[in-house]
Amino acid sequence: MGDEHEGGDGPLAAGDFASWVGEMQGAIGGEHESRVPCAGCTACCTSSQFVHIEPDETDTLAHIPAELLFPAPHRPRGHVLLGYDERGHCPMLVDNACSIYERRPRTCRVYDCRIFPAAGVELEPDGDQALIAQRARRWVFGFPTPDDHIRSEAVRAAATFLRDNPELFADAVGAPNATARAVLAAELHHLFLRSDEATGAMTIGAPSPDAVRVELARRRGRR
Repeated sequence: MGDEHEGGDGPLAAGDFASWVGEMQGAIGGEHESRVPCAGCTACCTSSQFVHIEPDETDTLAHIPAELLFPAPHRPRGHVLLGYDERGHCPMLVDNACSIYERRPRTCRVYDCRIFPAAGVELEPDGDQALIAQRARRWVFGFPTPDDHIRSEAVRAAATFLRDNPELFADAVGAPNATARAVLAAELHHLFLRSDEATGAMTIGAPSPDAVRVELARRRGRR
């Protein structure tokens, strides 16, 4: 990436919030890939991230050397992780581009760093994901309608709820990290929307932990 998006520090248009979160839910649900305006950014490929690959991703697995893969902890047999090199770079990143882009893992196809500002989840500015943190801080969503505002509040409420109820992670994803919390917040934000009985307007309300567990189980079972 050689334009202002790489070296600059100005704002980046993230899109209208309601449209974005709807698309993000579709990507998480496997309906389509995330449509991220990366403009050549490779922060997610150079930030010491393990990439989860599922057993049914046979085409992807066929194009990654077996020695680069290892069993994914706390996952069923056949689930593997692709690690990173001594620089923290994905080994499939060659000349600053993904060498298996058309066959990249599902995890990469869904990844969208706009999830962090959307959920109000901060990454460590000087940690392994510093480049992602820098990029995430630049995204600016549009809020042209009341729906954009209320859905933004719902996603942030969901992220706060998940932060305060970390035991839900063990049931859903196995690790209470920032990425998992932000993704789950977008996925489950509809549970935090309520319709005001008097006016019909949408408001924010917290569901019970059991309701969240049930929804997570339903969604995981559907995939």
